[in-house]
Amino acid sequence: MVGFTGAPGTGKSTLVDGLVAWLRKQDNSVAVLATDPNSPFTGGAILGDRIRMQRHALDPKVFIRSMGARGHLGGLSLATREAIRLLGAFGFDQVILETVGVGQSELEVAAVADTTVVVLTPNLGDGVQMIKAGILEIADVFVVNKADLEGHSRVLTELRSMLSLAPKEGWKPPIISTVASKQEGIGAIWGAVVAHRQHLESSGRGRQLADQRLKDETAEVAAEIARDRVRQALADDPGLAERLVEEGVPYSTAQEILDRKP
Repeated sequence: MVGFTGAPGTGKSTLVDGLVAWLRKQDNSVAVLATDPNSPFTGGAILGDRIRMQRHALDPKVFIRSMGARGHLGGLSLATREAIRLLGAFGFDQVILETVGVGQSELEVAAVADTTVVVLTPNLGDGVQMIKAGILEIADVFVVNKADLEGHSRVLTELRSMLSLAPKEGWKPPIISTVASKQEGIGAIWGAVVAHRQHLESSGRGRQLADQRLKDETAEVAAEIARDRVRQALADDPGLAERLVEEGVPYSTAQEILDRKP
């Protein structure tokens, strides 16, 4: 599974749309999970990625599902992991994950995807901004989209300079220039994804990542169950809620609830 992430406006949806078309020409069935932000006021989401990918709507070998983040931090929906497992059971050849437009710390995609593609564009900030952006540290493949814009060469230079400081061992993320609106560079992206998959398999890193994903998902599910239990207990026990407000100590109250037998 390959995940696309990057700041808003970098062209992630257009790249994914082009990659779907490219994979279909190779006779691959494709599933896309695209995460969109929810309104903090109404909880609604436009789910616009399906609109952008309308040309695949009638293709029986393409499945596109937009999911609202629903306030979940990390750039993905809480249900993303379960959806990936379900799509795998349906036998899709390729599964593509697209995050919401992210900043410097929404890094959950790296814990979910086998290969993480970070999408950049010219004019997103200076070199210092690029270096401090934690999202760059999770990239297995860099894509500099909108290569027809001024500033493209500067982004390439800064990226190469940054990568030269990385450890020499292991996988070195390739940098691919694209113009998604013109479908330029799409095949090169997939070539880099395939090369990274081969690296994971030959190094044994793929098995390690799969094991860690199961552990991370278990911890995430446990945290969600505990969160629901605490919310329900506070709603069902007015006395407990009042004591919490009076004492102002959420830690001991939370522990008391978790220590109760379900």
